[in-house]
Amino acid sequence: MQNKREKHIIYGVHVQDRLSRVPDVQALLTEYGCNIRSRIGLHHVDNNVCSHQGLILLEMFGDEAECRKLAAKLTALDGVEVQQMIFDHQPD
Repeated sequence: MQNKREKHIIYGVHVQDRLSRVPDVQALLTEYGCNIRSRIGLHHVDNNVCSHQGLILLEMFGDEAECRKLAAKLTALDGVEVQQMIFDHQPD
């Protein structure tokens, strides 16, 4: 079996006014759910405030072109920014 180089793709999704953006963002995350290996949602919360901004970290899986489609669709939403980290490595 030939060792194939794989990419480990992580997206950081910054959401402004997250309470009003939730339906559109969630719809896309559901649509591309089979391409998301891990998902972590972060936002500031304490006894006095629940932040209107949020950060979602996505560890992607599968076809790289499909992963890029999700990033493009998220970026097209008002108030949503996507940044990426890509690590190129040999599989174990």
